[in-house]
Amino acid sequence: MDSYLIQVNGHGDHAPVLDVHLKSTGNTISPGKVKGRKPRWAVRASEMSKKTFNPIRAIVDSMKVEPNPKKAMISLSLGDPTVFGNLPTNDEVTRAVKEVLDSGQYNGYAPSVGYQSCREAVAAYYNCPEAPLKAQDVILTSGCSQAIELALAVLANPGQNILVPRPGFSLYKTLALSLGIEVKLYNLLPEQAWEIDLEHLESLVDEKTACLIVNNPSNPCGSVFSKSHLQEILAVASRQCVPILADEIYGDMVFADCKYEPIATLSANVPVLSCGGLAKRWLVPGWRMGWILIHDRRDIFGNEIRDGLVRLSQRILGPCTIVQGALERILHRTPPEFYHNTLSILKSNADLCYAALSAIPGLQPVRPAGAMYLMVEIEMEHFPEFENDVEFTERLISEQSVFCLPATCFEYPNFFRVVTTVPEEMILEACSRIQEFCEMHYQGAEGAQDLECDK
Repeated sequence: MDSYLIQVNGHGDHAPVLDVHLKSTGNTISPGKVKGRKPRWAVRASEMSKKTFNPIRAIVDSMKVEPNPKKAMISLSLGDPTVFGNLPTNDEVTRAVKEVLDSGQYNGYAPSVGYQSCREAVAAYYNCPEAPLKAQDVILTSGCSQAIELALAVLANPGQNILVPRPGFSLYKTLALSLGIEVKLYNLLPEQAWEIDLEHLESLVDEKTACLIVNNPSNPCGSVFSKSHLQEILAVASRQCVPILADEIYGDMVFADCKYEPIATLSANVPVLSCGGLAKRWLVPGWRMGWILIHDRRDIFGNEIRDGLVRLSQRILGPCTIVQGALERILHRTPPEFYHNTLSILKSNADLCYAALSAIPGLQPVRPAGAMYLMVEIEMEHFPEFENDVEFTERLISEQSVFCLPATCFEYPNFFRVVTTVPEEMILEACSRIQEFCEMHYQGAEGAQDLECDK
């Protein structure tokens, strides 16, 4: 019979380690057939994997189109601010990581929820009288995407539903469907700077609603909700007793004429799981450092949700320890002018893009107030040769080598999204090509009717 010796070792900020030693007595199990079973290969993909579906990948991968070989490709599609090299992170950020790496103190496993000292650093950075935080209110995650996944997994069971913005970040649906959670889409209103249609939102709530996702500032819209609108959203959540999952990865990335309000600071009654991270504000999406901030001043979540998040975090044993070790220095050493300069570039690009696209017949951009995107409506009646936004953006690639994401990716057809992190000269060139494309295909009211009759 085999016996086991288990030792538990650990100290300080580092996670305990289980040492397991197997001592064999020499007994073995003879190979043979299991009674009643005829061995055969039957390896199949899991139901969870079959339910996992990324609409952006599905749509983009189906766009079988080659760019115009006479024009260099300009991609306005990828929400990664590092692609073109014009938005580097700050030297203090990279220096913090180098110092931690050289120290050799963060090469082992960390607690699954993150090092205590690092959780304290995040709590201290976001703590405020309106929404106080302690280390126990912080769960460190592998990027904001994992933060959203853990928050969904702890709040909703298979068969329940969540309320998701339309247009909205496609990952919400991807994660929910893989977990067997139904997605209900509530409308945003482009004519009201993408505010939520509150009446429509509240009409979707039922006894199976597990949470409301609020994304502010918004991907893909670049919108920023006012304090009064956030209070209206909280009023709906409070009336319906629905907790909020706040995707605030673009928090504080708002232009000078706007103010970012963390939603948890505006209500002591509605429990909030706020998801954020380093990716966008510090321009290091590949470092995969995110967090969940637990705001529960009325103890509605209680220990159950906190304990559930801890258990779920144990599935991958937390985010990169090197970046964790650098967190306090990153949060407190990054100079304010770094944030200011980043936002100045994003606002300048957004203003240039908005002005250029507003002058093009058949397009109606919606002015952004933050983040790094803007949405553009295609007046499809003036482009009758295209069935939808996917065909429009496909032809834009093949004729002008400009790639914008069709907003069908965000459940919002007949729009497209522009990323504003590219260098200024590329923004201007891309807008010039989009104008040339639209002028080539635009049909006035009479021309559009004639073409429709010819179909």
